Parts: sequence; C-alpha cells; structure tokens
Amino acid sequence: MTRVLVVDDEPQIVRALVINLKARKYEVDAAADGAQALQLAAARHPDVIVLDLGLPDMDGVEVIKGLRGWTRVPILVLSARHSSDEKVEALDAGADDYVTKPFGMDELLARLRAAVRRAEPTGGGEDEGIVETADFTVDMAAKKVNRGGRDVRLTPTEWHLLEVLVRNTGRLVSQKQLLQEVWGPSYGTETNYLRVYMAQLRRKLETDPSHPRHFVTEPGMGYRFEK
Repeated sequence: MTRVLVVDDEPQIVRALVINLKARKYEVDAAADGAQALQLAAARHPDVIVLDLGLPDMDGVEVIKGLRGWTRVPILVLSARHSSDEKVEALDAGADDYVTKPFGMDELLARLRAAVRRAEPTGGGEDEGIVETADFTVDMAAKKVNRGGRDVRLTPTEWHLLEVLVRNTGRLVSQKQLLQEVWGPSYGTETNYLRVYMAQLRRKLETDPSHPRHFVTEPGMGYRFEK
C-alpha cells in the first residue's frame, strides 16, 4: 500500500487530503510544520510527500533540501505561491511537481499517482545495459549513474528524464515528448520544468555545465543526448 506524507498547516486542507487519500486506499501521515515533516519522513518512509511551502517554522524549500540530503522520495509541492520564480526554486531544490492552490482534488491525485509511478522501478528489457561517456557511466538496469568513481544521487524525476534521453541517444527528443513521458500525458507546455531539470543534470554530470557536451539543447525544439 502506498504511504503518503501530507505536510500543511491548514487543517481543512489536511482533512480533505486525508479523507480523499484514505478513500483511495492510501496510508496517510500528516505533519503541520517542517520539523515534524522531517521527523515523520525519517520514521515512516513515505512513498510520496505532498508538501506546502508556507509552513510556520521553516520555508518548504528548506524542507525539500533537508529531505534531498538523504532520500529520493517523490515530492509534490502544494502552494499558494503563483510566481514562476518560486516554482522554479522549489523544483530546483528537488521537488518533482508543483500544484498551485486552490487546486482540484482530481488533478492533485493524478499528479500524485504520476509522481509515484515515476519512482517505481521498471522491468528489465533488451535495451537495459551500461551506457558509457567520457565523463560518466549510466547503468540502466540498476538505475545508477557513476561519475569519477562515485555514485551520483539523482531524484526520481532527474533519473526518468535522463533515462528517456539515453534511450534516444543521438536523437532529438521534443520538449512535448519529454514532458509527457516524464511528467505524464496532461503535460506538454511546462517547459520551465525541462529547463530546471536539464540544468540539474548538467550540473551533476557535465564537466562544464555552461557548455554541455552530453545534454544538448536544440533551441525551441527539444534536447538530445550525445555520448
């Protein structure tokens, strides 16, 4: 059974989420502030976290950074903040998706399911194997990336994006295709997601992120992975 950690200081939102999630057979824990969220995440090991950014004791972005220090659990941000910069800051810190308040419960649940699905291991296939570049090695079967003899920690969304690009080595993958494959069929225009996550991959894997050699942008069209 999928366990969800809901982090929000608005009791009515927590109550609505708990009722809706439990009705769909999720196990649910709830935290009203950042400190409790970090404690519950460590103790209960949720499969996905729904996190409000406006918490009473610390900013939600700090909670994301705290979580990302030790876990790759999918994080779905829930916030009344509407500006693009704030969304990008949350994604940049390691969140996997962002839903703006007020939200529709059906949309939130669909995005939550998508976040959980992205984190699930996929079955092996004939294209599973080791992909080597001059700078890093991707083990498709083990879902691991090694650079300079050390494993590189990727979030589920970062891995999924890398996986789609690597499986299409040398081929242009359109922005729309990447968005739909990584985030789901209802996505297609959230190009800021791609910009943030490509920057993350380049920062973690490229020797010179400002002049990428492996993660190439085709302006206005999409991205291409080159060995």
